[in-house]
Amino acid sequence: MPVVDAHQHFWDVDALEYAWLTPEAGPIYRTFGYEELEPQLDECGVDATVLVQAEGSFADTDAMLALSARHPRLAAVVGWVPLLDPAATGDALERYGKDPRYVGVRHQVHDEPDADWILRPAVLESLGLVAARGLTWDQISTVPRHLEHVPTLAEAHPSLRIVIDHLAKPPIAEGGWEPWAGLLARAASYPNVYAKISGLDTAASPDWTADELRRYVDHGLSVFGPERLMWGSDWPVSVLAGGYRRAWNAIQQLLPAEHRERVLGGTAIDFYRIPGLG
Repeated sequence: MPVVDAHQHFWDVDALEYAWLTPEAGPIYRTFGYEELEPQLDECGVDATVLVQAEGSFADTDAMLALSARHPRLAAVVGWVPLLDPAATGDALERYGKDPRYVGVRHQVHDEPDADWILRPAVLESLGLVAARGLTWDQISTVPRHLEHVPTLAEAHPSLRIVIDHLAKPPIAEGGWEPWAGLLARAASYPNVYAKISGLDTAASPDWTADELRRYVDHGLSVFGPERLMWGSDWPVSVLAGGYRRAWNAIQQLLPAEHRERVLGGTAIDFYRIPGLG
């Protein structure tokens, strides 16, 4: 089974604008490209990645697809469409749907001032178009309210494959548990909902260890099972917490041997229907 990093990004601060990326971001306020990622994939034995949008713009999505065309290890792209405008969303999906590497959609809902943004009628209508095309939805959940909406989405669109990014950012640094654990379990009760073990390093304390993450990963395994969990590096955001190799070493310690094939590849391949790997 190929090893797949189900969540990584690129950005080019000289070519594109990223509303969230400012000098306050510190060491990740610079350009990150494939040439920097490739040796880290080689070192960790990662065969392919899912490249995920870093900005809500067509320019970002177009740039990702262009990179994927040049580098086959960037096997799938999760892009952006204007969900507030169903007609424009339909047009964009028609255009992007011609490229088999375009597998799903994401919007940075955590940057919206309205925590209920995802429930707007236009957005729900657009997500219906995403589902109808057999594409996926990456759900960012950085506060409990975001996670509360996952069952609503799963019921509204039972054919939509939904994945919760970063295991919904559990409160690791403060050692918190509820309401995160209960809300994650409720979301997992819907068979079309999956989750990523990613981004936990930046939710932990600065000197984090794998053991600090363990009970959160174990809970994810308990409620989703390995068949609906996938691993992602969240590079280059992970640079803020030790980088690619540190995230890779942690997941090696945290996953039981019998679950590695699914979580480190099989689930992502099946969920995203990655061309050439399924």
